[in-house]
Amino acid sequence: MQTNIVQTYLATPEGKEAEAILRSCVHCGFCTATCPTYQELNDERDGPRGRIYLIKQLLETDQVTDKTRTHLDRCLTCRSCETTCPSGVQYGRLLDIGRGIVEKKLERPFTDRLVRWVLRQILPNANRFGPLLRFGQAVKPILPSALANKIPRTRKAAPWPESSHPRVMVALAGCAQPSAAPNTNAAAARVLDKLGITLVEAQGAGCCGAVNHHLSAQEAALGEMRRNIDAWWPAVEAGCQAIVITASGCGAMVQEYGHLLRDDPAYASKAKRVSALAKDISDILLNEDLSVLKPLTTNQKVAVHCPCTLQHAMRQGNRSVETILVKVGFEIAATKDTHLCCGSAGTYSILQPKMAKRLLANKVEALSFDNPTQIVTSNIGCQLHIETEAPVPVNHWIELLDC
Repeated sequence: MQTNIVQTYLATPEGKEAEAILRSCVHCGFCTATCPTYQELNDERDGPRGRIYLIKQLLETDQVTDKTRTHLDRCLTCRSCETTCPSGVQYGRLLDIGRGIVEKKLERPFTDRLVRWVLRQILPNANRFGPLLRFGQAVKPILPSALANKIPRTRKAAPWPESSHPRVMVALAGCAQPSAAPNTNAAAARVLDKLGITLVEAQGAGCCGAVNHHLSAQEAALGEMRRNIDAWWPAVEAGCQAIVITASGCGAMVQEYGHLLRDDPAYASKAKRVSALAKDISDILLNEDLSVLKPLTTNQKVAVHCPCTLQHAMRQGNRSVETILVKVGFEIAATKDTHLCCGSAGTYSILQPKMAKRLLANKVEALSFDNPTQIVTSNIGCQLHIETEAPVPVNHWIELLDC
């Protein structure tokens, strides 16, 4: 599409990037067919094409309204539209740019700012999130059922393997997952150990930066990215084969490091290398000989939820996990609407609870209609969100292989 962006923005790297993305859009509308919020609201402004026009208007007029922010806020950033788009429009990047500008130009009401500030102080910080979660779990029995249902059940981790192998990979611990699902990385380490791979977590690494990045706190997010690169770099220089991600939301973010730090002279080349090494755990196992794993004989029928970040951002096919589970003996339950978001989307379920609840109901029905005995996923946020309404247990799929 044609653009006439004001010089204020066109003179910036973000403005130039936005212009290139806008010009690649042919406004065909294919994206609306796979947009969860458009499907629910049937409002052009709550679909990718409409939001693209809103961001274009912002960049061409340097004016923004509360309505524009509302429609941009409603976007899940699931990037299903990118998978559908025949022109390869990088909608996720355009949305991040648009949201960042809106955040600077239009002050939010105090309550909104407070909630976002609290989320940024707690969620990316494992030392704060962990104790608060444990407190919530301790008092859960005396809480009202509606609130208690939002607190994840207590999970424990089995020990990491003690053996060592020539092949070494580094795992991202993350921020919420170590407390909410501590066995996920431990299970990944034990499975990889059977495949002759040592998995380690680097001291000093923490939140991938996604929470701050998607809440338009760009500098804070970049600081978290640089910290992680510094923590991983000794292992990278020592020849680690991959940076293994067991939370696809984090994986999608780490794979963006190279792009987001491309203008940082001290980190550009390191960030590019880290992004290239970042792999979802399913991507690792797809290329390994799984015959060394103990064949499973089970009556379990497993419904596989493929997070948006895995299939649309990391471009890992939504059948990759199913392929692995079938190889080791699991029956896969039929599901539907696999391209649609569950409504978790990082902090979305907190900031947009009504829409998140509608999307969750749709997703639980789509995952449950074939009567599975268990639901598995690849992302901690989706896992915790889906289990609040699912009729069966919800876990990370890697735990099924840990036997």
